Amino acid sequence: MNSIQYKGLEFFVFFVLVPISFALHFSPWVKLGVGFFGFVYVIFVLLKIENQKFEISKDIDWTFFWNSTIIKFVSIALITTLFVWITDSASLFNVIVNKPLKWLVLLVVYSVFSVYPQELIFRTFFFKRYIGLFKNDTLFIFVNAILFSLAHVFFDSLLVLIVTFLGGLLFAFTYKKTQSTLLVSIEHAIYGCWLFTVGMGEMLGFPV
Repeated sequence: MNSIQYKGLEFFVFFVLVPISFALHFSPWVKLGVGFFGFVYVIFVLLKIENQKFEISKDIDWTFFWNSTIIKFVSIALITTLFVWITDSASLFNVIVNKPLKWLVLLVVYSVFSVYPQELIFRTFFFKRYIGLFKNDTLFIFVNAILFSLAHVFFDSLLVLIVTFLGGLLFAFTYKKTQSTLLVSIEHAIYGCWLFTVGMGEMLGFPV
């Protein structure tokens, strides 16, 4: 098996077969084990094969990043606030008002243990390993967003699939522009934390 064939098999197993399998009903301990093994494999490949350096670049254009992120965040905040107000007004900012401690813990846990691993896998690893398999960058980003959405299929929610697809597009464009896991993780955390804050956590299947 040559390198391209191996990457193709790796691609299918990690980003299609495993996410679909997680939507099936079997032991959560097995799922946890598969997820842990997969994450260890990703870290190993990044460090030993792709020679990824886990360090903060000194060339980050922080001004551009914050300007573009704020513009996108304001748009997302307006749209989601209106959406929650129309569809479930009782949930609007409900968590931060009635459960502020739980809200704070949720944001920290989500940002550290969910966002960063997701970005390592779906942006850093995915871009390092597979961008050479696609001749069209637009198609590559679209596929990345589709597979990021597929990874959330176990939530069994059309809204989750739509939100994660749109998020996947934003994060893929950010990573392609910046080549920074840190920046795309910050952006991901900001938008995700906002969804919990505005009252969409329960809609998206999170225990709030």
